[in-house]
Amino acid sequence: MTQALLREIIDYANRANPYPLYEELRKTPVSHEGNGPYVVSTYYEIHSLLHDPRISSDSRNLKATGDDPLGQSADDEGTALPPSFLKLDPPDHDRLRRMTNRPFGPPHSPHRVHDMRDELDGLVAGLIDGIATSGDLDRVDLVDQFAYPFPVTVICRLLGVPHEDEPRFHVWAETLAASLDPDPDADPTQRGKGTTDARMELGMYLAGLIEERRKNPGDDMLSQLATADGPDGAMTTMEALSTSALLLIAGHETTVNLITNGMLTLLRHPDVLKRLREEPGLSVPIVEELLRYEPPVQLLPQRTTLSDIEVAGVAIPKGASLWLMLASGNRDPKRFENPDRFDPDRKDIQHLGLGSGIHSCFGAPLARQEAQLALSELARRLVNPRLLEDPPPYRQNAVLRGPRHLPIACDGILPKAG
Repeated sequence: MTQALLREIIDYANRANPYPLYEELRKTPVSHEGNGPYVVSTYYEIHSLLHDPRISSDSRNLKATGDDPLGQSADDEGTALPPSFLKLDPPDHDRLRRMTNRPFGPPHSPHRVHDMRDELDGLVAGLIDGIATSGDLDRVDLVDQFAYPFPVTVICRLLGVPHEDEPRFHVWAETLAASLDPDPDADPTQRGKGTTDARMELGMYLAGLIEERRKNPGDDMLSQLATADGPDGAMTTMEALSTSALLLIAGHETTVNLITNGMLTLLRHPDVLKRLREEPGLSVPIVEELLRYEPPVQLLPQRTTLSDIEVAGVAIPKGASLWLMLASGNRDPKRFENPDRFDPDRKDIQHLGLGSGIHSCFGAPLARQEAQLALSELARRLVNPRLLEDPPPYRQNAVLRGPRHLPIACDGILPKAG
């Protein structure tokens, strides 16, 4: 039963609405079948495991169990790049995350994200102006014309990656993001080769940039990762490569989905869209509710146990594959009242949309600021926006779930305020 449900969740046919499947999955908080993973689908159990030191993010701790009916693997990253800190455990994870955080946020760089506000505002205004001058408001693709270029431009500027190189790393990013997805129908050898090739090409590209920054450092994060030497020492070249690759990809993939899922949800709830148009500050609770209601990361399929544990009365052996179904936990009625209702006035909103524990989303402050600004300005400036396709076409990815295109029409675009 468990594997059948997981196959349905992975199946593209259910990408537009996996939530009834999550509801079915929650009937058994921890489920397991055959050689498949142990699947955890309820809020309190997921939250506890995200804080449990006996749970590993390092796939090298996963014990092989023979043929896997769901097509998951240990996700061996090969020799192209070492694992990023996202896929490491303490103490290596903690050291690299601290080193990465020094040029990004408090306490060493407390104003980095805050001081980007004017720059973000200018980018949003420019992209909406571009829609206005495109000449066709009868069909606007909010992904291609706004939700994708906005966070990509932001992460390029933050890292110091030339924006004109975006088409190159876009291909690598999509390949690497797809590698997160279980795919029972894919040829594992061919898929592994494609992933390794993408890592290698991205690694070579970033190696050139890092070498250039070491010779001529600037005020960007790539320069600081390449040259900084703090209490934890300096990053090796390979650590700087894997960290910058993580930031480049994770820095835009999830935010694209957050903005796109957000606009789709608002267009489906015109009363909330109207409120946001009149109250821009409402964007703060709206984004938090969106992270619960339509999280950009739906599940974490690459955790494993470092020892025998028991969860909700189920014994899970050391080295077992563990799937944490974040989107299911976010709609657990034992944790959230009326969980299938989109409610920006919800008071108790401790969602799992940005993870929790030591692996909580590194870029959360920036992602929140981007989404709040994007949604409030789209709500204010688009006149009578409406969906042209519902549901819209979705990306293939079940882990990083969001529309691939979001076609809308509107009657006009108001000028930028002030």
